[in-house]
Amino acid sequence: MAGGGFVDVKGSRADQYEYKITSYFIFACVIGSMGGSLFGYDLGVSGGVTSMDDFLKEFFPDVYNRKHHHLQETDYCKYDNQILTLFTSSLYYAALISSFGVSYVTRNKGRRISIICGSISFFIGGLVNAAAKNIEMLIIGRCLLGIGIAFGNQSVPLYLSEMAPAKIRGAINQLFQLTTCLGILIANLINYGIRNIHPWGWRLSLGLAMLPATLMFVGGLFVPETPNSLVEQGKLEEARKVLEKVRGTHNVDAEFADLLDASNAARAIKNPYSNLLKRKNRPQLIIGSLAIPAFQQLTGNNSILFYAPVIFQSLGFGSNASLYSSIISNGALVLASLISMALVDKFGRRKFFLEAGFEMIITMVAVGITLAVKFGKGEVLSKGISSFLVVMIFLFVLAYGRSWGPLGWLVPSEIFPLETRAAGQSIVVSVNMLFTALVAQFFLKALCGLKFGIFLLFAALIICMSCFVYFLLPETKQIPIEEIYLLWQKHWFWKSYCSPDDNENGQELQKPTKLNETA
Repeated sequence: MAGGGFVDVKGSRADQYEYKITSYFIFACVIGSMGGSLFGYDLGVSGGVTSMDDFLKEFFPDVYNRKHHHLQETDYCKYDNQILTLFTSSLYYAALISSFGVSYVTRNKGRRISIICGSISFFIGGLVNAAAKNIEMLIIGRCLLGIGIAFGNQSVPLYLSEMAPAKIRGAINQLFQLTTCLGILIANLINYGIRNIHPWGWRLSLGLAMLPATLMFVGGLFVPETPNSLVEQGKLEEARKVLEKVRGTHNVDAEFADLLDASNAARAIKNPYSNLLKRKNRPQLIIGSLAIPAFQQLTGNNSILFYAPVIFQSLGFGSNASLYSSIISNGALVLASLISMALVDKFGRRKFFLEAGFEMIITMVAVGITLAVKFGKGEVLSKGISSFLVVMIFLFVLAYGRSWGPLGWLVPSEIFPLETRAAGQSIVVSVNMLFTALVAQFFLKALCGLKFGIFLLFAALIICMSCFVYFLLPETKQIPIEEIYLLWQKHWFWKSYCSPDDNENGQELQKPTKLNETA
């Protein structure tokens, strides 16, 4: 099968699924997706705050002095301070550590409770950060924010994937990415708007994180639990009622039967983490839990999101110009999310990964070569070169925002069977947060040491990621979550781990099952 191929899976039950787009369904998805705004707001606000003079003077005077003693120099190393970067990365270390405890809540108490818990933790973290008097308070607040993000990033993609009908699951799941991007953009706009409020503007930026947390908490009190989670908890009658209400029809027999089959398999699993290590679950473990969440961070995009104002200032842009440029690049992220939502269920996951990956490689090489030739000689970049770099970063973010950004959460959330879904998603969040923290902690150090080479390194990594997708990731568009296990049985590589004769999920394989394999 050339390039891993495309595996088309349609089960007889899936053909019987019915749904309508109801106001109840829309409300649940809008409120659920707000978890992304928490993640996005923090991504956007931290880079802007760490470039603000008032913030630096109060907590990092050495960085402030270095910044202003080299006003006429373009310097890759102006912001290289590991305590400063710990301000950003500590949140993700906290999310990493807390994600396994969060998994217990998500599986046993439900996706909705996880969403509510995440909003509470994020609210308290925002409050502590806004009131911080020392670095210790900053780090404590960031850790509380991290716990909130662990709850949100684990529960929201699951919530959206489980609430969505299979045919539009890709678009609905990407509401998480859309709200993440909107959170980033709003944070940058706020940073730009309060840049001249002295000396407490940075407190306002950090404290406004409490607003989306409040909206998410209030909304979480009214949204339903997912039918999948209710079935998993043994609340079958309630699950059926919610499924009927969400789908807008009483004809849900086929979908509900699949949920019951998956639930029977889930109850038989005493330790979902050890079950993930079984040979038959190797594809989900490698692709969903390890490779995709790690690759998502190694694209280099989050380095740009974290430190966009810092990067642009390091390259000779003024303070206002750097914030303005970061707003432009994050506007690209919102636009890309809308493109991906509209087209991902039509064109599929693989095509978006590969097409956008090619664009990301070209733009990173262009940035690296431009900096190698034109930057680092003690001169401020010309207007033309600066504009070219902004355009390249804009195009890079536009490509990432319709591929590795949303699909890095969508694909893992839809490939795990119910019995390992919460455990698998907890590992997804853990790996994602680990690499996010490492990128946040060491990017400025790498920028200082590798200089323009850091962008060429990202290009090389994206080449490796694209090869992985081309050969090992099957297409999952419009396939019901409970039937995705059939993909592995027909894939040229993974079929050696997943025999079609095995009753993989405790399910009867429905006959006739149509499995067509096309290259």
